[in-house]
Amino acid sequence: MCAAQHRESSVPNARFFPTLRLRPRNIQNLALALTTMLLAAMLSGGLSGPAAAQSTAGDGGSAQCPNGQVPTGQECADTDDVAAGIRAIVAETIAELHLKAVIVGVKIGDTPVLSESWGKSMTGVPATGNMHFRNGAVAIAYLSTVLLELQDRGVLSLDDRLSKWFPDYPKSDRITLKMLINSTSGYTDYVNLDILPLYEDVFRHWTPDELIAIGLSQPMVCDPGTCFAYAHTNFVILGKVLSKATGKPVEELIREGILAPLSLKDTRSEATAEIQQPVLHAFTSERGIYEDSTYWNPSWTLARGSIMTTNVPDLLTSAIAIGSGALLSENGYAEMIAPPEKPMSPFPEGAYYGLGVLVTNSWIVQTPAFAGYAAAMAYLPQRRIAIAVTATMEPEANDELRSTDVLFARIGRFLAPDQAPIMRSR
Repeated sequence: MCAAQHRESSVPNARFFPTLRLRPRNIQNLALALTTMLLAAMLSGGLSGPAAAQSTAGDGGSAQCPNGQVPTGQECADTDDVAAGIRAIVAETIAELHLKAVIVGVKIGDTPVLSESWGKSMTGVPATGNMHFRNGAVAIAYLSTVLLELQDRGVLSLDDRLSKWFPDYPKSDRITLKMLINSTSGYTDYVNLDILPLYEDVFRHWTPDELIAIGLSQPMVCDPGTCFAYAHTNFVILGKVLSKATGKPVEELIREGILAPLSLKDTRSEATAEIQQPVLHAFTSERGIYEDSTYWNPSWTLARGSIMTTNVPDLLTSAIAIGSGALLSENGYAEMIAPPEKPMSPFPEGAYYGLGVLVTNSWIVQTPAFAGYAAAMAYLPQRRIAIAVTATMEPEANDELRSTDVLFARIGRFLAPDQAPIMRSR
């Protein structure tokens, strides 16, 4: 997800990767720290996509290693030693950032390197690798994939105007579907406590029409296509477009286009605040007290049908499949990870927002964080490195620092020191 408010921080690139906090301040100029990782490699189990043809030799390439070893940069290392290095990074970060639970999965090429958990879900309940959590903005990458799948099939086009389905929306004749998925429509984000009283009742169920009405009631941030302005409003509208264009709910489109082909048995859409068992509990201090936020209603976050739960093994599979373009045509995948045609984003050099994914120093990333949940999924295609992580906080944790950004950045730097992600790492 994104941040509901941007706060200055001493953390490097904090402005680049804000955390989704529901603070009472206008966030329409928020520089979103969203989402997606350039996961472009072969899906374990035989699925392959456009990125699978990329050579691992040359610039950014990795060494060819014997059995029992994996590449780390231009050298090979014993898989057990690499796993031990990741464990050390996680242990240090848990102590430094006061984390309650951490679950990590790492894969390099076809080799599973690590799949482990630390800490506890709640008092007396250890965290386990099969625990489920809300995957937030990972579903934006799913929406992008569905959109591009439908374009591949000729059902719609990225260049279609919003007015084709919703002619009464502001400037809909100038807004394309591409502008919705890459956050350049100019619509204002409704996630702003001045206009969306989320904290008054954290269990309230919000409807898509309510959320869209709030977003569209505000002045536009800019003219369509002239600025990057992350807004949940875009994704809720896009969900309605996808349903209208196909006659199917978003939940069904995601299941048919992503979950079923990838055999993601532990990822599903949720119509309520339910989380499938076993549950990784979330905790937050957003309302001024440390509290269990596991079952706060997430209906305000995204399009109906794209509000989902998952676990780390499925998150790792998603990172590889989406990032490799396994579900898309070569042209569709290229559009997903292409840089913007003209500079308008707030990201530093080497990073940009594609279609539902963030590309940072060749990593394809999604970094959801809201209501006590935080996660990251990432893929570096040249090295075929996949990382999935989720974490929760202790009362002493810095509520403004996204811990999974730190974990991913540190693990990514360890595994690919010459292609470290451009993200906060301390």
